[in-house]
Amino acid sequence: MTLKISRILHAGYVFECDDTQIAFDPIFENPFSRNCHAFPDVRFDREQIRKVRFAAVFISHYHDDHCSLESLDLLDRRTPLYIYCLFEELFAMVRELGFVHVHQLRTNVPVSVGPFEVFPREALDSDVDSMFQIKAAGLNVLNVVDSWIGPEALVGLAQDAPWDMVLWPFQTMREIEVLSPSRAAAAPAALPADWIEQLTILNPRYVVPSSCQFLQESWSWYNRAFFPISYSQFQQEVGAALPDAQIVRLNPSVSVLLDGKSLQTASPLGWVLPVGEQDVDYQYEGNAAPPPTSEIARHFSPLTAEQTDRVIGYCRSGLLEKYSEMELAPDSYFEKVRVWRLSVYDHAGTGTDFHYRLEGDNITALVVDGEQALSWTTEIPIAKFYAALELGESLTSMYMRINDAVFDTQTEEEIQSADIVDDPLIRCLFNDVDFGAYQAAQLRRLKERL
Repeated sequence: MTLKISRILHAGYVFECDDTQIAFDPIFENPFSRNCHAFPDVRFDREQIRKVRFAAVFISHYHDDHCSLESLDLLDRRTPLYIYCLFEELFAMVRELGFVHVHQLRTNVPVSVGPFEVFPREALDSDVDSMFQIKAAGLNVLNVVDSWIGPEALVGLAQDAPWDMVLWPFQTMREIEVLSPSRAAAAPAALPADWIEQLTILNPRYVVPSSCQFLQESWSWYNRAFFPISYSQFQQEVGAALPDAQIVRLNPSVSVLLDGKSLQTASPLGWVLPVGEQDVDYQYEGNAAPPPTSEIARHFSPLTAEQTDRVIGYCRSGLLEKYSEMELAPDSYFEKVRVWRLSVYDHAGTGTDFHYRLEGDNITALVVDGEQALSWTTEIPIAKFYAALELGESLTSMYMRINDAVFDTQTEEEIQSADIVDDPLIRCLFNDVDFGAYQAAQLRRLKERL
């Protein structure tokens, strides 16, 4: 008896055993999560996908690159969905989409589907993520998704070593560092030490470098600065640390047959269509100088007058109201008086500046004439600003630029200990935001199509 494992995209997989197919974190979009472009490139045969009948679909967490209503919309509404999420709002949205068998996963409580037994395992951030242990055909596979493994969970997983296969999220993402590239430290030259330690404890026969298979837009400087780890580096370092393990690259659509003795190639997924060269690798250029935000903003389509008014109105009033409602941490950089400049760039690269005085939870709009002693700066394309307000866009793809300036000596000293995500715009857009904003925006669009 064998287990067929096929890669869809990112953290998406199809497992098949004894004519039963189940899927994990299925994404059938390119780009997905608004501007994550599949790497290597693929297309999807949507009509074929509509004909696929999964015995069950498992979703590890609610992030939009794992749980997309646009993708779920292609599935038969009788498909049982098992979702790890602590928020009832997501389940309500999925049911509103028409699915009738929607279940909430609990860590360490197994789900049986034909020959499969699927165990949700606790991730380090258990409020958000989960991992999956899949048992079938006498085999034991760990799908780490893109989670981190905590010490207690590792103790439990170690009891099942040696694992037959581990799907390991091999990329670290510098999504915080690209927000302030002029101040970011260089990426470590080696894989995180705890990866090697954990993989050694798990002692798998096969390791698949998994998750994070995407790039940003073709013009994006993120493609040289976001992902510091390549397939070749992962192969080299993990191969040296685990000489008895085989590192197996699974590109989108690629399938393998796993049994107790070997791993063989199998027929690919017919509805995932590779485009161009597939054995491509990431080319990281360290702290490469990024283009100015004014240039980046030119790549986006102009907003309508109504959309522009939405953003400008938010800068003038909505942002102040939102900031005043939130509670600032006592040790925040903004606990003292700070002058903040927010620069919003339109499709022509023209910037509009807004100035604010911040002290703790208080914020006041400033009218600035001439030079102003600044203590924090934020730049953003207006198209991305609007997308965050109305379309559920995440911070990862905002092209926000923070503190790309030189301040006075005292400010420079104090800003060294400031937390980048304490940025006032980040807090206003993403702290205390309604749960599932991305999926809610998807649901509205899907309803409009009907």
